[in-house]
Amino acid sequence: MTTSPADSSEKNPPVVAVLGTGIMGAAMARSLLRSGLSVRAWNRTREKAEALVADGAYCAESPQDAVAGADVVLTMLNDGPRVLAAMQAASAGLAPGTVWAQSATVGEAATAELADFARRNSLVFVDAPVLGTRQPAEAGELLVLAAGPDSARAVLAPVFDAVGRRTTWVDDDGSRAAASRLKLVLNSWVAALTHATGEALTLARVLGVDPQAFLDSVSGGPLDSGYLRAKAEAILGGDYTPSFAVNNALKDSRLIVEAGERAGVRLDLARAGVARFERLERRGLGERDMAATYLASFDDGVEPSAQGGGN
Repeated sequence: MTTSPADSSEKNPPVVAVLGTGIMGAAMARSLLRSGLSVRAWNRTREKAEALVADGAYCAESPQDAVAGADVVLTMLNDGPRVLAAMQAASAGLAPGTVWAQSATVGEAATAELADFARRNSLVFVDAPVLGTRQPAEAGELLVLAAGPDSARAVLAPVFDAVGRRTTWVDDDGSRAAASRLKLVLNSWVAALTHATGEALTLARVLGVDPQAFLDSVSGGPLDSGYLRAKAEAILGGDYTPSFAVNNALKDSRLIVEAGERAGVRLDLARAGVARFERLERRGLGERDMAATYLASFDDGVEPSAQGGGN
């Protein structure tokens, strides 16, 4: 594993086709544009790609249109089947040797299927999920996890430098899904911290404990973290504007549970987290930030009156 800023390329900046311009894809596209790269954007909901035109992007009519003339294809769609469908639709416009950075979180099995599509279409496949949510994506401060051949690194250097603060290369073969497996491990930790924050604040609420007393008690110590602070602020402020939405967190959490099952281990915390996110989705809260796991503790998502603790 090597961790370093990507090496800069002396060649002309690559033209990048971005397939999928939701919260993350749009933010990454804007980072590319700020860095002076040409971006050809496509999204299933066209309006989301059109919103990038003011920043200098070309809004493509179709995936095939987006990839025409592109040196790099970056996919940031919701799941494996959608990524594959977009690439199949783009296939007539894909030139042999095009570098494909697959940045959506799709899990190990889907990554292998996508890598097989790349092989059959003579594409250079790079398994390249990113760690971070809306704010670091908008700032170009994501952590890029990458697995792929050395030949792709120079081409991808300006792309990964634009969207991320650091690139960690973990394998020279993207088909082995080493980067995607690392992403699942990292996302399991993110989900656990989010649920733990929500439940701690829930317990404080129903026991009549000032949540600030909890936060002050851990401040500056080994139990403190910036992530705890960020999610606690969202929960206490009742602001669930999506940075990473419940429905996406649910998708990733299911991938984590499935990965554990394939390996023959039990991931009880991850499974419980899936249940919490599913409860929120059933209540119509799937578009809210994953910090809304706090609301999953209450019947119908309604907080009861605080109750004082007792012996």
